[in-house]
Amino acid sequence: MILKIYVAGYQHETNTFAPTKADWAAFNRGESFPAFIEGQPMLDSLRGVNIPIGGFIEAARLEGWQLVPGSWCGAIPSAHVTRDAFERISESILAGIRKGGFDAVYLDLHGAAVAEHVDDTEGELIARIRALVGPNLPIVASLDLHANVTHRMLAEADALAAYRTYPHVDMATTGQLAATLLKRRLKRGSKEPLAYRRLPYLIPLNAQSTWLEPAKSRYEEIFDLDREFDTCLSFCMAFPASDIAECAPMVWGYGDRAEAAVQRLYKQVSEPTQWKLELFSARDAVERACLLGETNEKPVVIADTQDNPGAGGDSNTTGLLRALLEKGAGKRLPGKVALGLLFDSAAATMAHEAGLGASITTAIGTAVPTFTGQLSDAPVQGTFKVKALSDGKVTLKGPMMTGSRITLGACALLEIEGVLVAVASGKKQLLDRELFRMLGVHPETMKVLVVKSSNHFRADFTPIASHILVAKAAGPMAADPADLPWTKLAKTTRTTP
Repeated sequence: MILKIYVAGYQHETNTFAPTKADWAAFNRGESFPAFIEGQPMLDSLRGVNIPIGGFIEAARLEGWQLVPGSWCGAIPSAHVTRDAFERISESILAGIRKGGFDAVYLDLHGAAVAEHVDDTEGELIARIRALVGPNLPIVASLDLHANVTHRMLAEADALAAYRTYPHVDMATTGQLAATLLKRRLKRGSKEPLAYRRLPYLIPLNAQSTWLEPAKSRYEEIFDLDREFDTCLSFCMAFPASDIAECAPMVWGYGDRAEAAVQRLYKQVSEPTQWKLELFSARDAVERACLLGETNEKPVVIADTQDNPGAGGDSNTTGLLRALLEKGAGKRLPGKVALGLLFDSAAATMAHEAGLGASITTAIGTAVPTFTGQLSDAPVQGTFKVKALSDGKVTLKGPMMTGSRITLGACALLEIEGVLVAVASGKKQLLDRELFRMLGVHPETMKVLVVKSSNHFRADFTPIASHILVAKAAGPMAADPADLPWTKLAKTTRTTP
């Protein structure tokens, strides 16, 4: 008998303090994720892509399982998912569930999606599915490393598996891990024993990179513990900008010896002082980068972390651009300084209308509300030369989201005072060198690169960088969770390690 698996997915990381919500259109634009898709075209288009469902599809093929496609969608991180968008997504998935004809369910979820009317949308979605399929049909899901794992998610699902890398280069691997958990569940005939423990504090996003210590060693220990205890462990460091009661890191695992394994892992990850981080002001970061750029062949990369569109920013603030201009970076390192991606569709359109080689006088960027209650830096007014144009259609080639095809609309490379600014009509975290290359900027040849990202850029940029600096310019995403005006966070959870 061929096993039939219903597969579907829903991806959103919600910064409840961000300025822009995710409506239904956000899940159909295809900026950071493929646009909403359903049925057989979903399986065809997501096969081979480094996202969890891509890995699950491959694992199912090897197992000889038959996949029953539902729908899949994702939107770039932002403020709350609107009620309309979540209910449309939920109904598209539940419609396939009601048809039946399958033996198990796999869901490709993020785990930190908050809607206008539901704080725990993944837990709500799994519960709605459970109510339709009954208590015995297996439900497994993959989660992002930044999931805020709730008690409801753990209770309603048979098994959950999370990424073990940040940048998330193991997304497809995690889909395969979810398939392994499904096999274990089917072989046992019932849910495996579950153990879990929640950390009592939030970990800053920039301290979570598994390319750096301590996260690097902590995640390596997961593999060792799984081998020792025959478990499947996960450690979600959480998304520390979701104002819900259960926003916090979580350790959990499945197996007959899961309790002992979880206790061991919790002891390693819960020591708080290991999660401290170093941040620079925008001006200090630029000055340091220019000095390093003058003496190093490889580029210095500055992360504009507080405007990261992968964490709820709109990728349009100008704090780092202003610092580059004030410090004369483009004059000190002419033609070797670039910033991207700056979301400004009006400027990109103006550049396309003017044409390659033309000069345009305009203001770029936006002053946006920040978590401090104040606006970010004002737009940069000036005359910009149009150096390159693109339609914004690009296939990513870096270690993260390899093979993903995204559409950013009209894009342009603008130059002001020797600084190159990659401007786009869509929002996308600059996590892949192709996002510069589509506008003729070859990152390997630059001296200073400013990327609107927190950590995901490390996967593709670390191999070419001499140094990486994290800058704290005014923006919607707090580098330090203690800076956020929390209202729902559990009183037992500290905002600092």
